[in-house]
Amino acid sequence: MNVIGEFARQKKTTPAQIALAWVLAQKQWMVPIPGTTKLHRLEENLGAANVELTADDLRKLDEATSRIKLQGDRYPAELQKLVNR
Repeated sequence: MNVIGEFARQKKTTPAQIALAWVLAQKQWMVPIPGTTKLHRLEENLGAANVELTADDLRKLDEATSRIKLQGDRYPAELQKLVNR
C-alpha cells in the first residue's frame, strides 16, 4: 500500500506535498529543502505549507512509515570514511 499516495488522494494534494507537510509538522525549527529545476514543481512544493495534517493524520503516517524497513548504507564505503572524521 502506498501510504503517502493514499493520504495525498484523501487530502487532494500531491505525494510530495504530503511528505513536505509531514516534515513541517515535526518541529517548528525543521525546514524541508526540496530541490527542483522546474518552476511548476517549486510552486507545487510551496503548496505543502497549506496542507493541514491533523494529529490523527500524523499518528497514522508515523505508524505506517515506522513499518518500512530501511536497507543499505547512506553512503558508499569510500565516502562514509569522510563523515565524522
